[in-house]
Amino acid sequence: MNQLSAQKQQIKTQLVEYKDGSTTLEGYLAYDASLKGKRPGVLVVHEWNGINDYTKKRCEQLAKMGYVAFAADIYGKGIRPKSPQESGAEAGKYKSNNPLLRQRVTAGLAQLKKQPTVNPAKVAAIGYCFGGYTALELARSGADLAGVVSFHGNLGTTVPVTAGKMKAKVLVAHGAIDPYVPQKEVDAFFKEMNEAKVDYQFIAYSNAVHSFTNPESGNDNSKGAAYNATADRRSWEAMKTFFAEIFK
Repeated sequence: MNQLSAQKQQIKTQLVEYKDGSTTLEGYLAYDASLKGKRPGVLVVHEWNGINDYTKKRCEQLAKMGYVAFAADIYGKGIRPKSPQESGAEAGKYKSNNPLLRQRVTAGLAQLKKQPTVNPAKVAAIGYCFGGYTALELARSGADLAGVVSFHGNLGTTVPVTAGKMKAKVLVAHGAIDPYVPQKEVDAFFKEMNEAKVDYQFIAYSNAVHSFTNPESGNDNSKGAAYNATADRRSWEAMKTFFAEIFK
């Protein structure tokens, strides 16, 4: 994008309160108000820490690219873990309850599609770590999506997709030496996707572990989660190419 067009952008952001049954949720919306008409929407699913500055930054990046981005709130309004222990406990509630997880992310998808500037026929979902896992679960549920992108997410599931159910195309951006996603989980994912005849792409980034897109992860691979600037850049570019294909 040239500088002149960038100057004309009007990136608007706002918190959006919505419901899943009786549970109040608070998502984050970002879009370019200078654009006219409907455009593709991208659902963004947060890491295990919940919606935070990192989640919001990704939404704003997508808005600058011309998409309407909406961060789904899986945990609930005001529930923002402050430690790895709290994050693990909160994420565990949903990873151990697949129907609830799928219901909660589906509520976020519905909220995105309600936005007046979104073309509901052109919607994708992306997610990071816990969010990548959640985006894949949304696709496995048969949700009406053009595509999903998982960045360093877990690949296993308790409810594998069956042939013909998944409407979304899939892009997985994976750390090649991620200790939290063992090879047997990768192999099981390939088997599941192949048997269900899913249109998927899988890119493994060398020297990358878990959380490789988040600078706040530090730079020590020995901890199992660390930032990798090269993998971050390459995976974002892969997502752009994927979006260009699915939204054409």
